[in-house]
Amino acid sequence: MNTNDFIVQVALPEHRVFAEEICEEMAESAKARGTGIAKRSPEYVAGKISDGKSVIAFHKDGSWAGFCYIETWSHGQFVANSGLIVSPKFRKAGLAHAIKEKIFELSRQKYPKAKIFGLTTGLAVMKINSDLGYEPVTYSELTQDEDFWKGCQSCVNFEILTMKERKNCMCTAMLYDPATQKHDVAKKFAEELARKPKLYERFMRIKQRLVLKPKPSGKGGIKALLLLFTFLFK
Repeated sequence: MNTNDFIVQVALPEHRVFAEEICEEMAESAKARGTGIAKRSPEYVAGKISDGKSVIAFHKDGSWAGFCYIETWSHGQFVANSGLIVSPKFRKAGLAHAIKEKIFELSRQKYPKAKIFGLTTGLAVMKINSDLGYEPVTYSELTQDEDFWKGCQSCVNFEILTMKERKNCMCTAMLYDPATQKHDVAKKFAEELARKPKLYERFMRIKQRLVLKPKPSGKGGIKALLLLFTFLFK
């Protein structure tokens, strides 16, 4: 099975019938990973579909295969591609990458001047983001919109995020800034992620130890983490 077995498209209003199934799979996936995501209702997802702010994927047999949607923050200055989900039976076929490419393209069309960002603990998502031109950044470079951070309340690590005064957490922040983006740098980073996955795991272990320290590491500590990450992938 490969990406040629799927149709990845901007969702249409008639696809709202899949909203409940999509939300159920999002919840199950988060539960299986032992992490939390911003919980969304079928009505919320259906609204994103109706507004043309989502991408949906189907297998060639017509069954639902994957989904992702756009959220905007800080009056459209920031965009997040949220709720990426692939049906379990269609995973490891490159579909997540295809969906992320399509939603990224849609985001750039709708909000060409917006910064596109994401928070993730997953190596696979980091690779995809890097391929698209995202680079690791500090949390201070993300939106400070209170509504966005409220979405983290359903995550098992929310207490850590609060303790660190929203300056750091277990997730790695990544950002695509159309004003300064250098795709060659991001591409090299993606290649290094693919070539040295064990070093990424090492970085995450070190980060976990630093983040879980009783006292907040502060801005200097966060920058030190990013410098460490850069050093490991040289």
